[in-house]
Order: sequence, then structure tokens, then C-alpha cells
Amino acid sequence: MLSYIFKRLIMLIPLLIGISLISFLVIHLAPGKPTDVQLQLNQKVSLQVRERIEKLYGLDKPIMVQYFSWLKRMVCLDFGVSFIDSRSVSVKIAERIPVTLFISVLSLLLILCIAIPIGVFSAVWEGSFFDQAMTVFVFIGFAMPSFWLALLLMKYFGVTLHWIPVSGLKSIQFDNLSLWGKLLDYGQHLILPISISAFTGLAGLSRYMRTNMINVLQTDYIRTARAKGLSDKKIYFRHALKNALLPVITILGLSLPGLIGGSVITESIFAIPGMGKLFYDSVMARDYPVIMGVLVIGALLTLIGNLIADICYFYADPRIKNGS
Repeated sequence: MLSYIFKRLIMLIPLLIGISLISFLVIHLAPGKPTDVQLQLNQKVSLQVRERIEKLYGLDKPIMVQYFSWLKRMVCLDFGVSFIDSRSVSVKIAERIPVTLFISVLSLLLILCIAIPIGVFSAVWEGSFFDQAMTVFVFIGFAMPSFWLALLLMKYFGVTLHWIPVSGLKSIQFDNLSLWGKLLDYGQHLILPISISAFTGLAGLSRYMRTNMINVLQTDYIRTARAKGLSDKKIYFRHALKNALLPVITILGLSLPGLIGGSVITESIFAIPGMGKLFYDSVMARDYPVIMGVLVIGALLTLIGNLIADICYFYADPRIKNGS
């Protein structure tokens, strides 16, 4: 098992370098420069001043020279300083990443708790009213844009009914609340962001679970279990469910990029001070060090999530153990 994990960790290094290189080239080839954004309010700035600022940031050097200079710092876990406020990029990300991870983990748990039962019962009652209703629900989930749904829910539950807040992580009077009041305040602010983040992932995972469960229920060993007189409960939840979950484990690893990437839309709409909001603001300001830092951290979290999925698959599927 240790050798399996070690090989997977070694494979992460070239992947991370390749992702960073492509990201670096793309953001530098995009129209606009940090100096354009910073000096656009002052049209009287001379060309010499612009060149001095570009030289200060190292933007006057060739792209590959800039990349290798950035890569050397990244190896030492130094992402540089922000072009906007001269703060350390690592500090800015460290302040924001717990919020994004917390929302992503809760969204993933919500997806698991809802999608797996929906998929199982849709497969067991294939063709029933429940199965058809869930199919319609899933197609709506696939087709509905998350930002549009977020705006609708914000207007209805926040503006019309005044049930829950629609922006931020805490209320103005947060510091005056008790411990229970602070937790309740956090919960009210996170209801909509977590629900929106989980909705699209819920739709896809439930369909995968349904398809896998139907295929497993048609296998020979399930027919043998029925012939032996085992109850439906044991057949479905003790024998079929375990094998149906194997492909879902891999899909969970692949769903992490969507959750982390979707935080950009969710956090921007709900004004949540997370890594996604930081990334959006940095892109608008052409803050290259922060953009690269967020992209690399996001890629690293995604690769680690896939590694965890592979490890779970290793334990769940004996064929991988025997093959290793």
C-alpha cells in the first residue's frame, strides 16, 4: 500500500508542474496587464513610469524567464507578493482557503447523503413514479445554471420572505451574539451557498449511482442470492451496494474540481470571503501572483482529492490489491 501511495505522489509532481506552466502562459497571454489596471484612473502617467512599474514586477522579462523565476519561489512555498496591496500571497490564500474547503466538504457530504439513496431507490424501483420524478429532477439539475438558481433563491428566501441572509458569512451584530447564536448565524449564511454548490453535483452522482446499481442487480451473484432466499434488504444494502459504489468513488474524486471551481461563482454571488472570491477579484485586477497561487493550490487540492479517491478504490476493490 505504501508503494502504491508513493508512486501516486511521485506522479503528482509532473502534473502540478504542467498545470502551473499552462496556467502561467494563459494568464500572461490574456489581454491587459497589471499596470493597465492600476494606472487606468490616471491617464497622465508617462510611458517611463509604466516601464518602471513593469520592471519592478519583472514583467519586462520573457515569459519563460518569469515562469522559471516563479517556479523557483514556488518550490520554497513562496508565491510572492500581491501587485495590489503588496501582501504575501500565501497569507492571503491562508486567510481564505478554510472557508472554501469548509463549504466544499459540506457540499460533498450533502451530495453523498442525498445522491446515493436517490440512486439506490431509483434502481430498485426502476420505472416507478419515484424513478421518473427523480429523472426529471436530475435533468433540471443538469440544465439549470447555478448562478441563475442562486439569484432566484436569494430573491425568494432572502428578499421576499426575509428568512435567511443573502450575502457574507456573518451578520453585523455577530460579535454581540452568544456561542450558539454565532453558530446559528454562520449556518443561516451558509444554507444557500452549500445548497447551490451541491445541487449540480447531486444530479450527476445520483444518475451514476442508479446506473451502477441497475447493472449490479442484473449480475449472476445477485440472482444466486435471491435463489438462496436472502431478503431484499440484505441483497440491496449488503451485497449490491458495495459493488455499485466502486465507480462512484472514482467519480467523487473527479467531482472535486467542480466543487472548488464552482466556488468562484458561488462566493462571488454571495460575497463570501473565500478562495473563489479572491481568485475572481485577482483576475479582474490582473494580480498575477495571487492568480497563480490560487490556481496551484486549487490544482493541488484536486490532485490530493483524486489520490484519496484512488486510495479508497484500492481498499474497496480487491482486484487492485492483487494487481499491485
